[in-house]
Order: sequence, then C-alpha cells, then structure tokens
Amino acid sequence: MQQSPGTDLDPGSQSDYSASYKRFVLVMLTIVYAFNFIDRQILVILQEPIKNEMALSDAQLGLLSGFTFAVIYVTAGIPIAYWADRSNRRNIVVASLAIWSGMTAISGLVQNYVQLLLARVGVGLGEAGGSPPAHSMISDYYPPHQRATALSFYTSGIYVGILLGFAFGGMLAEAVGWRMAFMVVGVPGVLFAGILLMTVREPLRGRWDTTSSHLERPSMGQTLGLLRRRRSFWYIALGCALTSYVSYGNGNFFPSFLIRNHGMSIADVGLVLSLVSGISGALGTFAGGYLADRLAPRDRRWYVWVPILGGALAFIPYFYVLIGDNTTSILVVLFFVSIVNSLYLGPSIAVSHTLVPPRMRALTSAVLFFVLNMIGLGLGPFITGLTSDLLIDISGPDNLRHAMLITATVAALAMLMFYQAARHLPNDLAAMERETVGPDS
Repeated sequence: MQQSPGTDLDPGSQSDYSASYKRFVLVMLTIVYAFNFIDRQILVILQEPIKNEMALSDAQLGLLSGFTFAVIYVTAGIPIAYWADRSNRRNIVVASLAIWSGMTAISGLVQNYVQLLLARVGVGLGEAGGSPPAHSMISDYYPPHQRATALSFYTSGIYVGILLGFAFGGMLAEAVGWRMAFMVVGVPGVLFAGILLMTVREPLRGRWDTTSSHLERPSMGQTLGLLRRRRSFWYIALGCALTSYVSYGNGNFFPSFLIRNHGMSIADVGLVLSLVSGISGALGTFAGGYLADRLAPRDRRWYVWVPILGGALAFIPYFYVLIGDNTTSILVVLFFVSIVNSLYLGPSIAVSHTLVPPRMRALTSAVLFFVLNMIGLGLGPFITGLTSDLLIDISGPDNLRHAMLITATVAALAMLMFYQAARHLPNDLAAMERETVGPDS
C-alpha cells in the first residue's frame, strides 16, 4: 500500500496494509511506549539514593515523580494531540521520543533539586507527544473489532518499561550510581527515534470508518463540544484517573516501601519489581483488551465492565500486600493484583475512540490522559508522599505504609465511575451511530 506521509485519502480507494507490517508497526510503537516508561520509572527506582544525596522529603519526591511531571505532560499533550489530528502523527512520535530520551540523559548531569525538577519537566514535555498520536495511528491500522486488543498490546509497553526501568535502574544505581543510570537509559531512545522514522509509515486516516467524517478537520472546540455530549466518556476518564491515582500514588513509593519496611536493597527491589509488576502488568493489560474485544459483541458495555471486574478482584488482596509482613507472600499476591488491576486501560481507550470520529481520536486520547494524569500521576504520588510526611510523628517507621493504605481506598471510587459509565454508554454509542459529524457539528 503506497501513501504519501500525512496524506488522507478515501478509505475505499486503497487496500489494507499486510498483517505482518501492522504487527511490526504495533511492536515498534509499543517499544516507544516502553521507552516512555523506562524514562519515567527510572526516577522511581532511583529516588532513595537521590533523596539521601539531596536530603529531600517524601513530598518533594512526590512532586518530582508526579505533580510537576504531570502538569507539563497533560498541558502540552492537548495542543500536541490537536496538531496530530491534523498532521503527520509518525513524525510527532519520533520527535517526542528524541526529546524525552535526551532529557532523561541530561538528568544525570544535574547538581541540585531544582535542576532535576527542570530536567523532568523536559521529559514530561517530550512524553506529551507520545501516546495520543500513537493511539490514533493504531486505530487506523486496526479495525474496530481488533482495536482494544491492539491498543492493549500497545499499552503493555507501560509494563515492559517498568520491568526494564526497575531491573536496570536498580542494578545501574548500585554499579555506577544514579547519575550514570539516567544517561545509560536515555541515549538508546534517541537512537531508536531514527529507526522509527525510517521504518514506520503514517497510516491512512479513517481507514475503517464508514462515514465521510475522516475527511474533515474539526476544530478543538468542535471536538470538545462533541465530548461534552458523551457522558460515558467523562465517567470512563474519571474511572481511569482514580485507578491510576492508586497505581501511581502507591506504585511510585513501592520501591521505597520495600526498602524501608521490608529491608530490601535497591538492586533486589529493582529485580523483584521488574518481574512482579512488569510481567503481571503486561499480562493484565493485554488480557483486558482481549477480553473486551471477545465479550463486546454480546454487549458493548463489557468495555467498562472489564475494568470493574479487575478493580473488584484486586481490591481486598491489595490491602494484604500493604499490611502483610512476609515479603515473599506479599509479592506473590502483588503479582495477581497487578494482573487484574491492569485490565482497564486498553478497553477504556478503545471505547473512547468508538465514541468519536477518526479526526478527533488523538485529541480524545489527550483529554482522557489529561484527566488520568492530572488526578493519577499529578496528585497520587504527591498526596501519598505528603500524607507519609504528616504521619511520621503518629506512625513512626510505618508512616509510608499507612499513607499507602489510605491511597488504596480510592479504588472503590474508581469502580463507581466505571459503573456510571456503563449506564450511559449504550445511549452514547447510539448517538455516535446516528450522527454524521461534519465541520459544523
């Protein structure tokens, strides 16, 4: 299939890409997403030696790994996604990868907390252009009945990145120090950006959509106006946000929790969490999309019922992970919890894309990630860290454990949001099928 980069033609005029090439592109974009989380999570495994060298509080660590990063990430994400809905998405992903990887390498050169904060701002700015354009590309490479599976495979890159970031971060920190660890993980991403540019093509926009709406270029106001009418989308966004509030709020402090409360070394923590969280998260993420695609033909509400199922199965066991004393036992339970707690994101992205036309998908993903990351990544680590600092006089050495227990209760609210989404989803999907979205919609 020949197509000029960035060109949008009538879907009926061209044949599909080969299955092998689509799989190749999906793997390449998933590797990019893995780099995204390697560069994001490397700070999490390195935060104890950074804290000790720079004499930081848990709240400062939460700002560093959460709020400051999230504000830049989501603020830049919306205009970049709007740009992606109107131009070449592949090139935006390439440039973004090069920027965030380069800023990760620069993080190893900082001399104080403010400089490290600014370096992480640069990482957040680069990563803002990664996922929304990639989501939109995948939705044009894969038809609707395969979309949740493909997007879940892509999303598994989160956990591949966590696995590699934890494993190599812990080993590098002990072998060469935290500064060199940043450099070692940052440089390969810059090199991979060049490979991506040479091997991945910009797909035909709206390839699988039957309306002519893929030919239009809606304004940001038109996209936001349509999303305002999709009540299920906002409940889905809040469900994702509150789920990630727990995941980021506690996940970003889990290495510190194992070091402080279970006496593990940073290298051991990195290796264990890379295997437990990385593998189980990838399995759960892919399983979520696969289950939703298989069950949705019976009832499309399965796209939000699957996240509810995962949250319910994870809720009680997660409290044992935080209160148990046997390190081996809690890690075994954490493996199961990480699987079922990762079911939500692929189906949520897929059904959000079903609610809007093709040229609104990158911006829709950006809005979804704006809500998710401002609440989850922005507030989760900061409030957990702040709570830990406030509890130190009350709980002593268990201050972080008790802060994480408080954070874990938010998962109940996440399930309630997905339940509300299920109530509104049938009407919103019917509205999308009735509407012919044009420039004045």
